[in-house]
Amino acid sequence: MNWELFAAFLLITAILVITPGPIVTLVIATGASQGTRAALTTVAGTTLGNAILLAAIAFGLSWVLKNAATLFEILRWVGAAYLIWLGIQAWRHAGGNDAAAPPSGRVHFWRGFAVALSNPKTIAFFTAFLPQFVDPTLRSNPSLS
Repeated sequence: MNWELFAAFLLITAILVITPGPIVTLVIATGASQGTRAALTTVAGTTLGNAILLAAIAFGLSWVLKNAATLFEILRWVGAAYLIWLGIQAWRHAGGNDAAAPPSGRVHFWRGFAVALSNPKTIAFFTAFLPQFVDPTLRSNPSLS
């Protein structure tokens, strides 16, 4: 492993992760409405989601690129179905005076996880960004295979 490339990758990724986007917006909104504990639980979910996404891209980059159109189409339809479901839920509960109970930590975790995995900007970014930090001169050690 080329440690200089890896350190550069980690530094740039850390800078880009803290710039505002859907994940940062979710964490801020959750923290403002539910408190620090809920925000940190959301951060844990988004961290796991980003780690899985990054690993999937690192190990399956050619497959992702080959099937990107299909994956984004599926993501688009799943997102549309979710928005329709949210609209129906809002419509059904409109005008109700019932105060909703705050969601559990599990909800915050999985909401963060889902946002991280379904963020097409992150998918496109890591797909374009990660190959720059792969050293093609390094070959896998056949004795470790």
